[in-house]
Amino acid sequence: MAFAASTACRPSLLLPPRQRSSPPRSTLLCTPSTAAFRGALISATPTPTTTTGRNRIVCGKVNLCRRTRRGVSASALIAWLLMGSPPAARMARAADDDSQVSKGSAAPNFTLRDQDGRTVSLSKFKGKPVVVYFYPADETPGCTKQACAFRDSYEKFKKAGAEVIGISGDDAASHKEFKKKYKLPFTLLSDEGNKVRKEWGVPADLFGTLPGRQTYVLDKNGVVQYIYNNQFQPEKHIGETLKILQSL
Repeated sequence: MAFAASTACRPSLLLPPRQRSSPPRSTLLCTPSTAAFRGALISATPTPTTTTGRNRIVCGKVNLCRRTRRGVSASALIAWLLMGSPPAARMARAADDDSQVSKGSAAPNFTLRDQDGRTVSLSKFKGKPVVVYFYPADETPGCTKQACAFRDSYEKFKKAGAEVIGISGDDAASHKEFKKKYKLPFTLLSDEGNKVRKEWGVPADLFGTLPGRQTYVLDKNGVVQYIYNNQFQPEKHIGETLKILQSL
């Protein structure tokens, strides 16, 4: 009875020592490979911008607080960051190997509606260099930054004799509002259903849930001279394409 009384006040004496069969969670989440990749990704992404209204894809910034318009859950995005993500070096690449349209091939013609609902064909621009850039969605941080960078350098594109065309899956009304709000001087085309995106073989990100950000430079004969893919540094598309245009 005396023994029971003494041990009743000290339950720890009756329990075996706690054993750890695996490292603490903090150790698992901070392995050198994942920590290095997450650091590279964070440094490459722009500062998040608060948005209102309907949920949208956050271009260039992973939004872990809610589901995106494409239905990517926070858990899937975390898994992408910690387990299935590609090396940071693959975020920016000349994407000839991933695309059905490759360097040196003739760009397939397409006919889409612009921001005013008028039909526009790629063949209309034959005889001058053309920059065709595919982007995920209007009014998202990365895509807005990219569009404004094209706008700010538009005189340089004109000096090179080139036309700039932006393409996304948004409808004409969305494009019209986007173009007006940011005073974009170039054409935006609506690829609803992503038919042209698929035909050109633009690779997607985040397990295929985030439409890719890819730019093509065509010469005056409609032949692809350069392909550039960089989801998380949208402004780099402008500098890279200008270098190629100036060498044509």
